[in-house]
Amino acid sequence: MNKFFLILIIFLTINAKGQELYVYSEPASNMPANSISLKLTDHFVAKNERYSRSTHRFMPQLMWGVNKNWMVHIGATFANMHTADFKYESVNLYAKYRFLSDDEIHKHFRMAVFADASITEAPFHYDEITLMGDKSGVEAGLIATQLWHKLAVSATVSHTQVLDESRNNKVIYVPSRNYQAMNYSFSAGYLLLPKEYTDYKQMNLNLYTELLAQQTLDRKTHYVDVAPALQFIFNSNFKVNIGYRFQVSGNMDRMSADSWQLNLERTFLKAFKKK
Repeated sequence: MNKFFLILIIFLTINAKGQELYVYSEPASNMPANSISLKLTDHFVAKNERYSRSTHRFMPQLMWGVNKNWMVHIGATFANMHTADFKYESVNLYAKYRFLSDDEIHKHFRMAVFADASITEAPFHYDEITLMGDKSGVEAGLIATQLWHKLAVSATVSHTQVLDESRNNKVIYVPSRNYQAMNYSFSAGYLLLPKEYTDYKQMNLNLYTELLAQQTLDRKTHYVDVAPALQFIFNSNFKVNIGYRFQVSGNMDRMSADSWQLNLERTFLKAFKKK
């Protein structure tokens, strides 16, 4: 009987919101309570503008669904994006709190707030501000997600502050450095397969398109990226994501105007279930 209910939970979880498991952003929904996920991401840049070579960043993460409202991530990065050698780069912590949930049959609306922090050993390069290995800093933001049957859309707005020691020294940098930014994203996901659910072991295929933008507040630089992606979900607990991100507008000095991302993620439902 317990096994039956566990299978039912898996099935309903994927059926209800598989298409809002975005590749480049987070939805307002959380992972199932008392569950953990192990995620490995490879961020690949075919031509790093600084080193004129291909570069990788590997990002292992551990994610925990504390309860229906809270989830946390802890992760690290290992890369050769800012250095000649491939080595440890940064550690990061992410927390999200879902404060609104309006659920109906085949649709729901949810909102959440989140905070993110990172400490990196990477040197200070580029105008672009990210906390996944490139900069040390903090970020806080708001997410709103709407699901209608097979379509899910989500919008995020956040603010990032870079906490680099150069921010408080008296060195004059030319051009001046960016230390704060507003970030925006709009994401849409659509369930392509299966056409009808008959078994929780069915493969799910989701198509995503995400609009990702940043406006720095120091030198008024910006970018706007588009990121299409495909997601395969096997056995309701193993995800494979592949996405391509490219710039459509911007005036930032960036590592690259385009990149690839591959994610592998395994979820263990009810990992902390009380016996």
